[in-house]
Formats: sequence, structure tokens, C-alpha cells
Amino acid sequence: MREYEVAFIAQPDLDEASLNALIEKAKGWITAGKGEVVKVDTWGRRKLAYPIRKQSEGQYVFITAHLAPAATREIERNMRFTEQILRFLVTRNEN
Repeated sequence: MREYEVAFIAQPDLDEASLNALIEKAKGWITAGKGEVVKVDTWGRRKLAYPIRKQSEGQYVFITAHLAPAATREIERNMRFTEQILRFLVTRNEN
């Protein structure tokens, strides 16, 4: 199991309940891949450096997790098909 950071930018017009549901969905994808969520860090609404899908703001969420390397492919696939997520990035933490 390696440590990964799953970062994503959600649509800015999501209310708190919808954002929490999206975070729980992402945590479910991690646990479905036999991973373990270590920490969830929500930065809230921030201005984007450039417009993404005609949006100039987004809600930033960072999840630190322990995952098997093969599980990242399925997480990326699920995030790609979720409309509420504007951008995502899964990176390995080197310690």
C-alpha cells in the first residue's frame, strides 16, 4: 500500500450537502479499491487560474489515502465520468 493524494475541483454551485455527498462518494471509491482514507482536507471555494467548463471558481478537496497502485486507475475512471468534478489529479506521495 502506497500513500496517494486524490485532489479534485468540484463545481462551485454545489451546496454543502451535495459537496459532502460527492466527498463520501470519492471515499467510497477508495475503500472499494481496498484502500484506506487517512485525511480529508476541504479548502472551499477558490478562484481558478483559468476557466474550466465556463466556470471561474471551484471547490477544492484533497484526500490522502493508502492505496494499491492498481486501484488508482479505477478511481480516475470514476472521477472522469462524474459531472460535478471539473478537474482531478491522483499523485503518489514520496516519503
